Amino acid sequence: MRAGKISPRILRGLVLKNLGADREEVVVPAAFGEDASVLDFGGAPVIVSTDPITAAEAGAGRLAVIVSCNDVAAGGGEPVGVLLTIILPEGSEPDVLRRIMGEAHEAAKELGVAIIGGHTEVVPHVRQPILSTTVLGKGLPDLPFWPITSSSAQPGDSLLLTKTAGIEGSAILAADFRAALLERDVSEDTLKAAQSLGQGISVVGEAKAAARAGARAMHDVTEGGVVGATYEVAAASGTGAVLYEDCIPVAEATRVLCRALALDPMRLISSGALLIATPNPGDVKSAVGDLGIAITEIGKVTGDGELSLVRRLPGGGEVRMEMAPPDRDELWRAFELYR
Repeated sequence: MRAGKISPRILRGLVLKNLGADREEVVVPAAFGEDASVLDFGGAPVIVSTDPITAAEAGAGRLAVIVSCNDVAAGGGEPVGVLLTIILPEGSEPDVLRRIMGEAHEAAKELGVAIIGGHTEVVPHVRQPILSTTVLGKGLPDLPFWPITSSSAQPGDSLLLTKTAGIEGSAILAADFRAALLERDVSEDTLKAAQSLGQGISVVGEAKAAARAGARAMHDVTEGGVVGATYEVAAASGTGAVLYEDCIPVAEATRVLCRALALDPMRLISSGALLIATPNPGDVKSAVGDLGIAITEIGKVTGDGELSLVRRLPGGGEVRMEMAPPDRDELWRAFELYR
């Protein structure tokens, strides 16, 4: 198997068929496209998610906390506690651990969550730190739709995207592929602009606002980018989807970096962007917009089971293309080509 997320076929065949016992407390179990599980112990629902950080070096502690909190928030929850596991390469200096924990501490304080435990270990045979976080949260009360899952989208729902495509990927590329980008005449100003996109990695605020305003399904846009997230929502919901290419917002710095490295921003890891399916697009756009966060309608959920990317032509008309799911994120391709 190649680097990156395993394929949907292998995931379904080797992972999702081996999930242990059925428990009545599990409201939302593990399933394709679902980034969080929901448990009910007789009180407020508990939302749980876990994520690794394997491809980023700069700011890894911050990313580790935020990405799992994003998944809990996208499930209609309030993140509460973080379990953080840190695996360091043999020979690492204490300063590496100090930096990672400092980043994680600051991110947790910003989000109002506690680091409640975890594990730290030094091992041979790894080349850079590997981090994994598990976040526990409580369900928000009195939401219009519950539970909010990737599998809840319905035909006719509008697809909305907050911020821009390729946010996390742009920040990682600017930090970890700096030399390759400078060789390709990417300016220092563009690199700074791309790295600054990393300040918008959290979707906790907008997810909570969207949930209260009528989001039916939400998905943090991680590996595979906007195309991958749309595929996962449609596959989990048993629906189709259409995206309008010209409506998908992409920051200029992202366009420049992707052009220089021959990458597709639509298939680049995009933590910080939130995909929302809702029958109430006006209410959701208003609620998120009131936070000062950009939100754009980029497509529709359909009932035909097909995934289409539509390119509208300047003179009128449109070209409809099949939207094949990414076999892996563009960031992993960049590692193969330029590292």
